[in-house]
Amino acid sequence: MKTEKSSTYRLVVLALFMALTVVMTLLFRIPIPYGYVNLGDMVLLLAGLSFGGSAGFFVGSLGSMLADLFAGYAFYAPITFVVKGLEGFFAGWLFQKMDHKKPLVATVIAGIWMAIGYAIGDTILFGFGAAIASFPLNIAQGLVGAFLSTLLYRWLNPYITKKLK
Repeated sequence: MKTEKSSTYRLVVLALFMALTVVMTLLFRIPIPYGYVNLGDMVLLLAGLSFGGSAGFFVGSLGSMLADLFAGYAFYAPITFVVKGLEGFFAGWLFQKMDHKKPLVATVIAGIWMAIGYAIGDTILFGFGAAIASFPLNIAQGLVGAFLSTLLYRWLNPYITKKLK
């Protein structure tokens, strides 16, 4: 019975993280050419740290893609699904490989991946110039998300994962 409760709790918390990713992406966004920067990374990185790579992928891919669709950036949605999903996955997977000791390192690497992933997507969609123009802002977004998610992880994780034990 405990496993069933833990599975239900995990699913509900991940759905909340996904919804929070949408909210933080849409409420705190700064438009840039061809897209926007936002705080959604903070939530998806926190999900990866707290629940692992597969959860980070779930939250990052679906939450961020939905935000793109709601914000009118449907052309970016497939790229976002892959890039943000892998960002959340890398945060959780790397953190696990580091024996849960270096959350900032794991999230910074994941954030750098996000910037590289969007540079690839921007090159495909708009050309290399657009990728170069958006890269510094995507790096900044990834680093801010890494820093904030690490702070939140240290503060919230005991409460988030308490019911799973």
